[in-house]
Amino acid sequence: MTRWSSYGMRAGALVLAAAGLAALWTATATRVVYATQPVVRAELMSTVNAIGQLQPNTYVDVGAQVSGQILRIKVEAGDTVKKGDLLVEIEPSVQRAAVDAGNAQLAALRAQREELEARHRLAVQQRARQAVLVAHGASAQQEMQIAESEWAATAARIRQVMAQIDQIQATLQADSARLGYTRIYAPMAGTVVAVEARAGQTLNAAYQTPNILRIADLSVMTVWTEVSEADVRQISPGMPVHFTTLGRGRDHAVRRWQGRVRQVLPGGSASSGQATKAVTYTALFDVDNADRELLPQMTAQVVFVTAQVDNAVVVPLSALAPDSGPEGPSVRVLAASGQPEVRSLRLGVRSRSEAQVLDGLQVGEALITGESRVGGTPRWLQW
Repeated sequence: MTRWSSYGMRAGALVLAAAGLAALWTATATRVVYATQPVVRAELMSTVNAIGQLQPNTYVDVGAQVSGQILRIKVEAGDTVKKGDLLVEIEPSVQRAAVDAGNAQLAALRAQREELEARHRLAVQQRARQAVLVAHGASAQQEMQIAESEWAATAARIRQVMAQIDQIQATLQADSARLGYTRIYAPMAGTVVAVEARAGQTLNAAYQTPNILRIADLSVMTVWTEVSEADVRQISPGMPVHFTTLGRGRDHAVRRWQGRVRQVLPGGSASSGQATKAVTYTALFDVDNADRELLPQMTAQVVFVTAQVDNAVVVPLSALAPDSGPEGPSVRVLAASGQPEVRSLRLGVRSRSEAQVLDGLQVGEALITGESRVGGTPRWLQW
């Protein structure tokens, strides 16, 4: 074998070795694998979450307008009452005594008025008689003056007694009303939701009306919702809202109630005892409760729907680039070539996890949601 043939064989071997190393390196080099999900259409809602408490939409606190001892409370919490039903009886002896005394005074004044009216009729007759006698010179002018004085005096005393009768009648009317207040009747139909007094208790209504019980119409409930100052400007009357309560219903399913915001109260309240006070505002909305599933004081987990889009093109917020840049938010899409492509987006409604795409993506495109590297250094090079 010639020297040149030996050199050729060595060169061929080196070429084959280099080709093998290149193939091995290509097979084991690090490459990027992209996780994708297709761009789809879906319903999208922007919401504000808050906690509320259920209260009857219509209720009345029934109190005592007179002082005295409670004789009987004829209802219990949970009872259903009709308007006009007797609820409470209070000891009426003091009020009845005042009415009896007023009636006695009125009777005495009326008797006095009758006496004065009789005397006044006599004074009228005497005055007329004296006028005739004076005209014929049979009586002195002084007698005429005495008769006129008696006539005027009796008329004045009658007017005085009449004024006293009016005064006693007014007092008697008030005393009779107070006597009526010893029997308390239901001012509205509804359910007794609380009883705050008991039989035998003495009530003092001199300075403040003591509450005895509360009647509520439970067919419509109002949710009093505390909304943080960061979210309250997103809430407006007429906005759809739904809520759930703690626990499950009779069928062991979680039920959701629907409503619309009725009003947002302008006054806020600040929590005390904190270095930075949290200010909340109260939003009210009503809900039908014909089946009586909702009860007063229940906790409501409220969701205000600030915006809603049906059949929207959506992307997860986690797919948006952390630094949007001057052209706005962007995502990466896996092109047909297998390489990532950056897309600038114009977004609309956002939820807590997704955003509506107004421009920049088409349904069905492969949205890159993550990436990983596979492959690495050959095992023999690690030795």
